[in-house]
Amino acid sequence: MEPKRIREGYLVKKGSVFNTWKAMWVVLLEDGIEFYKKKSDNSPKGMIPLKGSTLTSPCQDFGKRMFVFKITTTKQQDHFFQAAFLEERDAWVRDIKKAIKCIEGGQKFARRSTRRSIRLPETIDLGALYLSMKDTEKGVKELNLEKDKKIFNHCFTGNCVIDWLLSNKSVRNRQEGLMIASSLLNEGYLQPAGDLSKNAVDGIAENPFLDNPDAFYYFPDSGFFCEENSSDDDVILKEEFRGVIIKQGCLLKQGHRRKNWKVRKFVLREDPAYLHYYDPAGGEDPLGAIHLRGCVVTSVESNPDGKKNEEENLFEIITADEIHYLLQAATPKERTEWIKAIQVASRTRK
Repeated sequence: MEPKRIREGYLVKKGSVFNTWKAMWVVLLEDGIEFYKKKSDNSPKGMIPLKGSTLTSPCQDFGKRMFVFKITTTKQQDHFFQAAFLEERDAWVRDIKKAIKCIEGGQKFARRSTRRSIRLPETIDLGALYLSMKDTEKGVKELNLEKDKKIFNHCFTGNCVIDWLLSNKSVRNRQEGLMIASSLLNEGYLQPAGDLSKNAVDGIAENPFLDNPDAFYYFPDSGFFCEENSSDDDVILKEEFRGVIIKQGCLLKQGHRRKNWKVRKFVLREDPAYLHYYDPAGGEDPLGAIHLRGCVVTSVESNPDGKKNEEENLFEIITADEIHYLLQAATPKERTEWIKAIQVASRTRK
């Protein structure tokens, strides 16, 4: 029986011989981490056993490189990985830590069961409740909040969630609201943002969710992003970088000349609407920018070049200047999320 796949996606990995950083398709299993040169490869380029390993995060061994974590094996071999953004790194770190802990305790990796731990009534449909909370008109309002010189985009406070559950008549009192909100958090419908809410999740409190105006949370597919709030008034950004970041992550991009595919880190901004792409292995300046105002973005069911892959998940952006960009997501869900986010951004005034 093959080990269970817990998490997979693009990360940048430091080479063990030449010290170069390259984007890899990384798969977290119950007993180890496999990394592949390409997602479509059948055999991994390497395997890191998790038994007896330790994890360090954040890892600050590399100066300007952010969102790095380190895995040290029992043979004292260090493996360094870099995520595209903070929340992505934290998600990998949480699952790797849990996998290591399960190995030590001789247990199977499993997401925390809300119904057993909190005795959630079987009549409550968390999935339906989540969709109601995300309703753009009647749901929980996503805001840009500031705390500790950081800006939390597309998030909301813990007490706002309880207030919404009460006003929506989903619960009778705030204690019941805490139980339901904790269930949503444990099942992944809500994610913690900021130290206060993250510490509550990692702690041993009865309720991992906090009914607190200083505890921040976000929907996992909302494009949430936390950024430092610079106090340097002399910094003048280019107009295309003034927009608020609403989504970011790694995608495959097809080159315009050689038609080859390369992993790129994409950052989507709105008002003005731009999609910048970077070398995920390093470099602060973007390799290019796509102006999204007036663009058309659609899914592509087959590769125009006739090269068919098992799981393509292709989509195309056609700009107002009729420049075509062909991109590939890792999963159908990820493709849908990117298309929706780009469509929203493209409707902004700039």
